[in-house]
Amino acid sequence: MALKDHREFIKLLEKHGEVQRIKQEVDWNLEAGAILRRTYERSLPAPYFLKIKGYPADKTAFGGTTASHRRVALAWGLPADSTYQQLEEHYLQGRDHPIKPILVKDGPCKDVIITGNKVNLFDFPAPMLHEGDGGRYLSTWHAVITKDPDTNWTNWGMYRSMIHTKTTLGGLFEPHQHIGYHYYQKYESRNKPMPFAIAIGIEPTCAMAACTFMPYFVAEADVAGGLRKEPVELVKCETNDLLVPATTEIVLEGEVPPYERVYEGPFGEYTGYRASPRDKRPVYHVKAITHRKNPILTMSCMGTPIDDCDGVMSITSGAEILAELRSKGQPVTGVNMPPECAELLLIVAVKTTEPNIAFRIASMVWSTQAGRTPSHVIIVQDDVDPCNLPQVMHALASKCHPWRGVNKQEHGVAHALAPWSSLQERLHRISGKTYYDCTWPMDWDPSIAVPPRASFDNIYSREVQEHVLKNWKKYGFTKE
Repeated sequence: MALKDHREFIKLLEKHGEVQRIKQEVDWNLEAGAILRRTYERSLPAPYFLKIKGYPADKTAFGGTTASHRRVALAWGLPADSTYQQLEEHYLQGRDHPIKPILVKDGPCKDVIITGNKVNLFDFPAPMLHEGDGGRYLSTWHAVITKDPDTNWTNWGMYRSMIHTKTTLGGLFEPHQHIGYHYYQKYESRNKPMPFAIAIGIEPTCAMAACTFMPYFVAEADVAGGLRKEPVELVKCETNDLLVPATTEIVLEGEVPPYERVYEGPFGEYTGYRASPRDKRPVYHVKAITHRKNPILTMSCMGTPIDDCDGVMSITSGAEILAELRSKGQPVTGVNMPPECAELLLIVAVKTTEPNIAFRIASMVWSTQAGRTPSHVIIVQDDVDPCNLPQVMHALASKCHPWRGVNKQEHGVAHALAPWSSLQERLHRISGKTYYDCTWPMDWDPSIAVPPRASFDNIYSREVQEHVLKNWKKYGFTKE
C-alpha cells in the first residue's frame, strides 16, 4: 500500500534508522542548513528539526527526504537494499503505467486556511540555507503547480523560491523548463498573470515526480500514481482552479504577474557550487496559504552531492536514457548516472556490435531530454558493470586511448548551471561535451591485441573459481 503522506514516510524512515530527531533549539539562520548539509556529506540520518528559533513548537522542519537510493527505495515500497538497476526498472514500470489522480472534496491540507492580509510567509521557518544565499528559501523540496491554459496540461516542477516580503516570493524560471514554457509563452506573452500553487511537504513520490525530467504534456501526477501503484488524491485550491495533493503540509496559492521582476538569488545549487548569479526574476504573489495542523516544512540544502535531487534524478534520468536507447534498438546492457556527479556524467555499457559504436551511443544520449544534462559520457563494454565504479575507473584508465578515445563536441547544449561554463555560455546554454570510448577497437585480434583481464572472474578456470568459493568461509572470511 502506498504512503499517504510525508508523515508516514518519516515514520517508515525512523524504523530503518534513517531519521535523527533534533530536540535542541536550532537557528533557521544558517545553523539548520549547515546541519542538513553535513548529514548529506557524511551519509547520516535525515534531520528532523523539532525546535526552531523564533517559532512555536508546532512549526517544525524536515530535511534529506531522498538523499540516498536507500530512502528512494523505501519511498517506493521496495526493499531498502534495492540495486540501482532495480530502482531504474521500477521507475520505468511506473512511468509506463501511469495512474490518473482522483479529486476529493477535502483533505488535511485544508486544516488551516489563511487569506487576505493575514497571509505571512514568515510564519513558517524558512531557512537561510547557505552563506551567501540571496535570502530565505521557503520552497526547496516541493512541487510548483501550473497549468497550460490552452491544453489544461498541468505541470509539477521543483523550482526554488525565495521570500521577498510577507506575500511575495522570487523564483528561477528558465525558458527551457516547463514552468518557463507556461509563464513566458502562455501567460506573459498574452499579458496575463499565471496562477500557481506551491505544495510543500508532499508524499515523497509526488516530490520525486516533480523533480524528474518529464516530456512536455506528461502530467507528473499521473506518473506519481504509477510509481505509487495508487492514484494521488487531489483537492482544489481556495483561490484558483489548480489541484494539489490533499495531504500536503503547506500550500501557497496565488499568481505570477507578467513582466514584474525582482532580484532573486544567488543560491547554492545541486551541482555543488553557487552557479546561478543574482538577477531580476519573476515574482510569485501569494493570496492564500492552507496548511495542516502542526505543519512540517520539508527542505533541501543543495550543494556537493549527494543531496535529495541527486538521490532521485540519478535514477530517473538514467532510466529515461536507458529506455530511449533501448527503444532505438541499441545493444545497451546498463546505464548509470552516479549521484556523486550531479547528473553531469553518465556511464553506458554496450555490446560492441559495430565499429565506433561509442560515437553512436553518445550522440543518441545527447539527443534525449534527460541526456542534455550530462556533458561527460563514458562508454564501456558489457563486461564492465556501469554501477561498479572501480571497474569503470579501471576501464577509463586502461582502455580509453589518451587522445583517440577522448572525443569532444565543441558546441553542445549545456545546462544553465554547469559550473565550468563561462557566464556567456550559461546564459545561452552552450558548452562543450565529451565522450570517452573505453571499448576495444573491433579490428583488434582478440587473441593477440586484446589483453586478457587479470581478475578473479576472468583469469581463473571455472573449476578453480568454484573450489575457492566453496571453501571461502573455511578460509576465515566473513564477507562473500
